[in-house]
Amino acid sequence: MLPSTTARVMEQTPDYINDRIREKTEASVVRFAIAGPEAIRQRLAELDREWDIERFLEVNASVVVLTGLALGLVRDRRWLIVPILASGFLLRHALQGWCPPVPILRRLGIRTSAEIEHERYALKALRGDFQHLEVPSQSDRELARQTLQAVQT
Repeated sequence: MLPSTTARVMEQTPDYINDRIREKTEASVVRFAIAGPEAIRQRLAELDREWDIERFLEVNASVVVLTGLALGLVRDRRWLIVPILASGFLLRHALQGWCPPVPILRRLGIRTSAEIEHERYALKALRGDFQHLEVPSQSDRELARQTLQAVQT
């Protein structure tokens, strides 16, 4: 059985790394909740430009495949193994959420699109974009935690 699209990378990532990414997201939500609406607007614009892990992997695979093809055509046909391997790893990532760069990128804090959207919707909720969401008054950390839970899919 194949893992879900939104969970496959996180399922292939050790819990302590997922926890670190989650804690960083929570700290960001707290920081921008305290900073106010203009800071939230700027952070949302930053999130629009943030590359998710899929984009990093697509660029990485494209560079590896093109480099391997060029070397295979210009230098030695044995270089053609590189794009074959890269394509296989990309296929494995699409199906299972793992390929060699994933552990490195996750350790660097590169998030999935779902993790980025999680922060985005928490900030939008704090800004008041979702009037139907009632968030009780409490500490900033607890407010951020409950807001993140409310928008979690």
